[in-house]
Amino acid sequence: MHLRATKKHNADVSMQDYFGMDKEGAPASLEDKLADDAENLADVVALKLQVVELYKAIEKLDPREQDIIRRRYGLAGAQEVTQREIGKQMNISRSYVSRIEKKVLGHLKKELSVSEG
Repeated sequence: MHLRATKKHNADVSMQDYFGMDKEGAPASLEDKLADDAENLADVVALKLQVVELYKAIEKLDPREQDIIRRRYGLAGAQEVTQREIGKQMNISRSYVSRIEKKVLGHLKKELSVSEG
């Protein structure tokens, strides 16, 4: 019975056990690795939440503005194109596309900074 109990604990791993070297050549523990992954995971989650907020803000725009921003920056599966190409496709001038883009970017910046704070 004692042999079975000790055999079971032989596979236990401590958070402070070293399993290799980190990028700088220092010993790396499981605790260090999990802490790094948690920071990266937090960054990824924060970025995904920001993307969701961006898309919500874009949905509030006028359909023409949505179309221009999506095409200009390649959002929602659209191909990224230049202002000139958008103007040609929509039969408007490049400078008008630029003005709309600038207005929308200002609106989005304001909308997203309000939702963050």
